[in-house]
Amino acid sequence: MPAVVVAAVVGVLFFLGYRYYSSYLARKVYVLDPAFVTPAHEFNDGNDFVPTNKHVLFGHHFTSVAGAAPIVGPAIAVFWGWGPALTWIVLGTIFAAGVHDFGSLVVSVRHKARSIGTLAGEVVNGRARGLFLAIIFFLLTLVNAVFAVVIGNLFVNNPGAVIPIVVEIPVAMLIGQYIYKTRSSALIPSIVGVLLLYALILVGNAVPVSLDGLAETLGFEQTRNLWVILLFVYTWVASRIPVWVLLQPRDYINSHQLFIALGVISLGVIIGLNTIQAPLVNDVPEGSPSFFPFLFITIACGAISGFHSLVASGTTSKQLDRETDARYVGYMGAVGEGSLATGAVLAATAGVAASQAEWQALYPDFATASGGATGNFVDGVAVFANNIGIPLDIATIFAAVVVISFAATTMDTGVRLQRYVVQEIGELTGIRVLARNLSLATTIAVVIPLAMALLPGGGEAGYTFGVLWQLFGTTNQLTAGLALAVIAVWVTRRGRSPVVVLIPLVFLLAMTSWALLVNLRNFVRDDQWVLAPLDAVIFLLALWLIVEAALALRGAFRDRTTTDAGERPAVARDEPR
Repeated sequence: MPAVVVAAVVGVLFFLGYRYYSSYLARKVYVLDPAFVTPAHEFNDGNDFVPTNKHVLFGHHFTSVAGAAPIVGPAIAVFWGWGPALTWIVLGTIFAAGVHDFGSLVVSVRHKARSIGTLAGEVVNGRARGLFLAIIFFLLTLVNAVFAVVIGNLFVNNPGAVIPIVVEIPVAMLIGQYIYKTRSSALIPSIVGVLLLYALILVGNAVPVSLDGLAETLGFEQTRNLWVILLFVYTWVASRIPVWVLLQPRDYINSHQLFIALGVISLGVIIGLNTIQAPLVNDVPEGSPSFFPFLFITIACGAISGFHSLVASGTTSKQLDRETDARYVGYMGAVGEGSLATGAVLAATAGVAASQAEWQALYPDFATASGGATGNFVDGVAVFANNIGIPLDIATIFAAVVVISFAATTMDTGVRLQRYVVQEIGELTGIRVLARNLSLATTIAVVIPLAMALLPGGGEAGYTFGVLWQLFGTTNQLTAGLALAVIAVWVTRRGRSPVVVLIPLVFLLAMTSWALLVNLRNFVRDDQWVLAPLDAVIFLLALWLIVEAALALRGAFRDRTTTDAGERPAVARDEPR
């Protein structure tokens, strides 16, 4: 199958999804109000609450939710064949992720930009809030720890990417200062930032930076661990400063990278006429995980991911200028993820191999497919870039820069969200110093995932990535189920039909529960006595969620109303930045 045909069909379906389905959601399900005064205006503090131009906010939201997950998951999932992977990406993006991301943003904005965990307490009940906070804390700790490991590995394996990524930080801060002081449009400065970033790829290729010598001098067994420590020191600082200083301008620069990367992939498959070498449905070796239910756990970001609800109700809802922008930021963000996931499928099936034999050598079993996913994406995109005349060594650094940029942005946002959760736990437990001391909350948000990232064991990947990461997919999808339950109850109470929310909710809970049970059996069989009890706890939490969601929905149907009374603050608007 020509890759360009697949890309074109998926592009048309995503366009139709945004044009018609998101419009239906905006008018009939979420009923957006252009006159609603958003929390960014009501609580504007110049730090976390900042009214923001929708294009800049899209950049922040998309790059925060993108990370490496919509690349790694699809690049693994093609192990079952490109057909099942692509089908789930398309259907999941249009009918599940769009509903979930868009809805999480709207419900949070309607409740003073509160997190989805707090909303669970307000919309469902107090027990659900505690349930949600426990799951969110575990999920964010895993994400921050693993992304630090992934970025550290990429820096070690691609020393030419170090200079572009590091220099991007002061460049973004200068752009942020310029935009904030002059209140000018972010478009031109951010494009200059992107051009500078890509010019620095040439510098990085000429002057690769390796910390091997320094790591050896300091006694590190793996250079990656030194990078992990440096990354968490950086995120401690980055998550404490106002969003407009670094988070917004860097995310906006990185959002341009999405379109550039997708453009490179599209042009590459058109000019190179690459064909998909993977089978439509792969005849996997005996004993491999079956794609029912594990495909729907392996591809989370890129189809539907609970992490998105944390970002939407964490940082994004505090910056939304107009409620009607939620459709563009929330639903289009999901489409952007689906597009990136599609690019990952093409890179891992058409770019990385020139024949079916070459592809089979890269995907002989599930473990090999999982271990080589990031590398297969980078190598596949490099081939597409090479098709349009970019030298292969430069193209490889370009692909690495794209992955690291997205992963680093997600980590930035993830640590800031973890700080919010720590403060929220402080409020819930009455520990005031935890709720009010930002430095203490940030330190806790950094130290715990840092310790997890440095845990020994688990082979070359480390304990967190090599062992605990097996729980990420189910935890992430359980979080998505919780968010969809909150959205469904909120929609039902306003007298609107929750069917479009309930369908992905039921499907997701079924797949997650199924996967948890299979994993539990496998962990016990393999004597994995860390994973087995954790998996059992997550399964019990899933059952708890099902009960709470059913009770809350029954109550919501009983208390249906047609008003949004009490959700409209009457204050003046500020100009967006």
